Amino acid sequence: MNLFAPPPDVQTEVFARLPDSLRRPGPSEWAATNAAGRQLDSFLEGPSFDRAGNLYVVDIPYGRIFRISPQGEFEVAAEYDGEPNGLKIHNDGRIFIADYKNGIMRLDAENGTVTPHITRRRLEPFKGCNDLVFHSNGEMYFTDQGQTGLHDPSGRVFKADSDGDLSVMLDGIPSPNGLVFNLTETILYLAVTRANAVWRMPMMPDGGVSKVGVFIQLSGGLAGPDGMALDEEGNLLVCHAGLGTVWQFSPLGEPLARIRSCTGLMTTNVAYGGPDNRSVFITESETGTILRAELPTPGRIMFSHL
Repeated sequence: MNLFAPPPDVQTEVFARLPDSLRRPGPSEWAATNAAGRQLDSFLEGPSFDRAGNLYVVDIPYGRIFRISPQGEFEVAAEYDGEPNGLKIHNDGRIFIADYKNGIMRLDAENGTVTPHITRRRLEPFKGCNDLVFHSNGEMYFTDQGQTGLHDPSGRVFKADSDGDLSVMLDGIPSPNGLVFNLTETILYLAVTRANAVWRMPMMPDGGVSKVGVFIQLSGGLAGPDGMALDEEGNLLVCHAGLGTVWQFSPLGEPLARIRSCTGLMTTNVAYGGPDNRSVFITESETGTILRAELPTPGRIMFSHL
């Protein structure tokens, strides 16, 4: 492939749209700070599929978790006093939420209750949790972003082991966001939104990281890289929030494809699903829609899926 030529486009379609009856036009405390004061009726993020093929997404400013059926029908799975930003479903069926306001939470999908799981470290609250991922050994990795950026590069990546012990894997990050492991779990890819980059975090045998570097440097857009996903060949999907794009890169960082939003620019997160796991489902937060595109390679079945 000619790296100086633009990657081929992949088209999207609208899979589902948040119904008007579930939209809440008006001011919110979260939007006042994170959306330049715009009045948002929703802000969808954190897509993750359960075993039955239902897609769970979060609505950050209004503390809601939506469950979307395979037919694209929305229902409220939970509503609580929080700002849910990321969501992953553990392979034992537990649903975990990275909550900007409260820390790491757990959702009981049967009764719609949300309870605390990890709310602070050494008595100190988090800056604002953003997203999470599971290692195959059950360890949870999550980002603590808050209001960090180039002006304040103090974001962090945490690891919580199966015993509940919490450790800082990396700090000094200008806005850590989505994260995903490579196929061999020897590298943790980290979206660094305000630096408009994806970092690579080599995982050391002693459980630490070393020689962290830039894997992909992006440009443009109104925000930067956000949620990510991996396919069975190790190719990386990177949501470019503010550009209406999900990029696909090879394990070497080569651009393979550009998945273009058919509506809105805030492509914030992505998950593989569908009968053969070749469909990608994208949260487009500007319009409150879920986009779908088809790719030739299935998504990687991760520890947090099935």
